[in-house]
Amino acid sequence: MKVNKFMAMRWFFAVILLAGFSSCSKKSSSNSGSKATGWKINDKKGGFQYASKFKKQETGPGLVLVEGGTFTMGKVADDPMHDWNNTPNQQHVQSFYMDETEVTNLMYMEYLDWLKRVFPPEEENYKNIYEGAIPDTLVWRDRLGYNETMTNNYLRHPAYAEYPVVGVNWIQATEFAKWRTNRVNEAILEREGYLKKDAKVTEAKADATFDTETYLAAPTKTFGGNEEVVLKGRRGSKGKATTNAKGETQEAKNVYAQRTSGLILPEYRLPTEAEWEYAAAADIGQREYNIYKGQKKYPWSGGYTRSSKRQIRGDQLANFKQGKGDYGGLAGWSDDGADITNKVKSYPPNDFGLYDMAGNVAEWVADVYRPIVDDEANDFNYYRGNVYTKNKIGEDGKVELVTAETQRFDTLPNGKVISRNFIGQIAQVAVDEKETYLRQNFDKSDHRNYRDGDKQSTRYFDFGSEGGTEAKLKDDQRMYDSPKHNVSVDSIGNMIRKFDRSNKRSTLINDDVRVYKGGSWRDRAYWLDPAQRRYFPQDMATDYIGFRCAMSRVGPKSDQKKTARNKKR
Repeated sequence: MKVNKFMAMRWFFAVILLAGFSSCSKKSSSNSGSKATGWKINDKKGGFQYASKFKKQETGPGLVLVEGGTFTMGKVADDPMHDWNNTPNQQHVQSFYMDETEVTNLMYMEYLDWLKRVFPPEEENYKNIYEGAIPDTLVWRDRLGYNETMTNNYLRHPAYAEYPVVGVNWIQATEFAKWRTNRVNEAILEREGYLKKDAKVTEAKADATFDTETYLAAPTKTFGGNEEVVLKGRRGSKGKATTNAKGETQEAKNVYAQRTSGLILPEYRLPTEAEWEYAAAADIGQREYNIYKGQKKYPWSGGYTRSSKRQIRGDQLANFKQGKGDYGGLAGWSDDGADITNKVKSYPPNDFGLYDMAGNVAEWVADVYRPIVDDEANDFNYYRGNVYTKNKIGEDGKVELVTAETQRFDTLPNGKVISRNFIGQIAQVAVDEKETYLRQNFDKSDHRNYRDGDKQSTRYFDFGSEGGTEAKLKDDQRMYDSPKHNVSVDSIGNMIRKFDRSNKRSTLINDDVRVYKGGSWRDRAYWLDPAQRRYFPQDMATDYIGFRCAMSRVGPKSDQKKTARNKKR
């Protein structure tokens, strides 16, 4: 018995020893070098450098992950209005992030404060930047209503700080998203030691700001080329040149954060219509195995607007108009608790953890409106509105930045002047034949009209004309013959507004109208259905349309492993 025990112990230790050698062998093998070349990755002497320690995309401020999947986009219940521009069609949406709440007055005020500090409106060159970003507070006025309290207080008074911002048109919302992208990435790079601490506050001025794309393409031009702010390596650790064995001076390489670093987040943007509808419907809460029902009338389960839970039974689950002259119910009663908009997070979230995906305010999405969703053309990440651009390259072969002289301002049809780029950003131009030649997936810069029934589909279109798909048609030959208001400025600076008063116009649809989704405090329950879609001119604002931002997900679809029934392991 003793001999057997001794032999058993020897075999036990031998197995452990072999297992140790095997694991060490595997470990050394996996770290020995590239699977392509065998070369050592991240060699201190040089060669290929890569962020091998990257784990997953950082969740940006205010965002929650929406795991992608398939869903039925469009109306799935009987529609008493018979508005069949939202007919059901099957779509798949890739995973993305979305704001937990609508953008609030407080969030937008932070944006205005930054613009005012960096681009002082008292200076002639910059006055339109700040003024062009201010929400239209006059949207609250009504011919037969007293709403001056909201006109004067809603945006700026702290009582409304956590209420959704309104009076913001689609263009202003997209500019806010661009600004937010830069400020978030600026803070991340400061945290990681690639930018001087607190420079975002102490060093930022009109000709010295941080722009994400500029930093990636030409980091030495960021912050106006200030090397004391834009550090080489983490906290300036790689700023000095070195001397090699031959006595040659070598500049430090890979000293700036790049996309390969895994630190810089994708851009904040408006969600596409498909993303918004998918996130609002939140079918994740009622699926079984790999089957989806796609029959939810609201962002919550059930066919009623009141809660059935014992603690809050009878309470409204969203902020909307109850009936004619009824925006909030009886005083002191258990109703929606709001006369106008309401503080975000006042109602339960949906199954994705998103608040106010029905009611409170309707929300801008990225899409150009058309009365069809062409699922035959595409059923993956559907979006209408692609206008492709590229970086402008100067005569020196380097990217060209926007300057005070080349900064672009747009005068909207309503007379509002808005800045469309900032000093220090990379100038953009439309893609040309170099990018589109012999491609199958896109053939021009602007694809807003792709397969929409316009131009190529009209019986007036001349396929043999020199203009090709860009051939111009007369107004009475266009499918989307919308009014054309115009604003111009005379020689002494007076603004001349020209109204298109023609009664022969056939539609309000054009390339400058955008989709907005969801019901609002002004809408009846009919509009709370996530499938409902309406449109509004992108340069106009209302007291019932707000917005929230989204961000694309890079990497795996989900952060967690799943079993067949979607249970965490």
